[in-house]
Amino acid sequence: MKLITRNTDYAIRAMAHFAKNRDKRYSVSDLVVELKIPRPFLRKILQVLNKKDILKSYKGQDGGFALAVSPTKIFLLDLIEVFQGPFKLNECFFKKNICPRTKNCLLKKRLDKIEKYVIRELESVSIAHLLK
Repeated sequence: MKLITRNTDYAIRAMAHFAKNRDKRYSVSDLVVELKIPRPFLRKILQVLNKKDILKSYKGQDGGFALAVSPTKIFLLDLIEVFQGPFKLNECFFKKNICPRTKNCLLKKRLDKIEKYVIRELESVSIAHLLK
């Protein structure tokens, strides 16, 4: 299991780059060179972040992407959930079928505790924190 997938990692790197240069617009081509992220991945990531209103896109000759939100309001958990879905450490093997041991399962109780801790930590780290 990976806590952070490739797309999430690329998104975090891109957001940190935008946050360092807050007033600047970047084209996909510029970002590919500066961040060394493959163009197809980066383009899709930027489009997703634009749809989520984290980035703003500009068309035309001076077009590109820029932050739409303050780096203090973009948290790691938000980016993980955008690209990976809801954060879950503890997914029962039975999936849709309810496990008869759910209420008494010692492993589930412990993993739920760990999951809550990790979520609290991830939702407390903003892109701005990463730049400090």
